[in-house]
Amino acid sequence: MNKPVIISDTNQKSLKIKSFLLKNIKKNKLLHSKFVIVIGGDGFMLKTLKINKNSSKFFYGINSGNYGFLMNKFSPKYTIKNLSKAKMVNISPLEMIVKNKQGLIKKSIAINEVSILRQSRQAAYLSIKTGVKSVIKKLISDGVLVSTPAGSTAYNLSVHGPILSLHSKKLSISPISPFRPRRWKGKIISDKSIVKIKNLNPKKRPISAVADNLEFRNVKEVIIKTNKKIKFNLLYDSNRSLQKKIKIEQIRKEIS
Repeated sequence: MNKPVIISDTNQKSLKIKSFLLKNIKKNKLLHSKFVIVIGGDGFMLKTLKINKNSSKFFYGINSGNYGFLMNKFSPKYTIKNLSKAKMVNISPLEMIVKNKQGLIKKSIAINEVSILRQSRQAAYLSIKTGVKSVIKKLISDGVLVSTPAGSTAYNLSVHGPILSLHSKKLSISPISPFRPRRWKGKIISDKSIVKIKNLNPKKRPISAVADNLEFRNVKEVIIKTNKKIKFNLLYDSNRSLQKKIKIEQIRKEIS
C-alpha cells in the first residue's frame, strides 16, 4: 500500500520529526498516498503549496518553526492518530499580475497576501480601484496589503487590518503606515472583486509587489483577484481547525 509523501524543511527539528514519522507511519493503515505531510514553518508550507498548485492531494502541516499558524502541533503520541481523523478545509489563493516600468508583465499567486511596498525612502503614491469603482484616489503610505481570510492573521494583522472569517468570502485591503489620509483604515471587499493598484509616481516613488514572499520591483500597476480555479486541500486536527485558530486571534484582538 502506498504511504503518504513526507516533505521536510532541512533544519534539525524538522528532520527529527520526519525520522520519527518514517519509523512509525508504517503501522497505520488509515493513511494513504493522497496525503502530503509538510514539516516546517508557515513559509515552508506556502512554498510547498505553490509548487503543488495543480495537485489534488491533501496537505497536513506539522510545525517545526516559530508560530506555525498554517500548521498542526507535533505530538509523538497523537500526531499520526490526529492525521487519520483530520478535517479538511479548501482555500483559494490570490492571483497577482504585475506590470513594471518597462512594460513587462509577470504573474504569481499568494496564499496569504499581496503586499505593495515603497521601494525607496519616500512614501508611495497609490490609487486603488475595485473594478471601475474607486476605493481611494490617492493613498500616501508605506504601502498597502490585499489579504485573504487565511492570511488575515499574518502581516495583515500586524498592520491592524481586520481578521476575516475563513468562510466570509471577503478580502481585506489594509494600508501600511498611511500618511494621507491618516484616518483611512482600509476596506473589506468581496472575494469576487478585481483590485487594481496603480503607482501614481513611478519615476520618483518606485514600489515593489510581493506575493507572500516573492518580490517584483519597479512596479507600475498591479491587478489582484482570487483564483477560484486553484484550491488547496489543507488538513487540520479536529480540535485545532484553521477556522478555530482565526477565531482565537479575533478574540485576542478584541481583548487587546
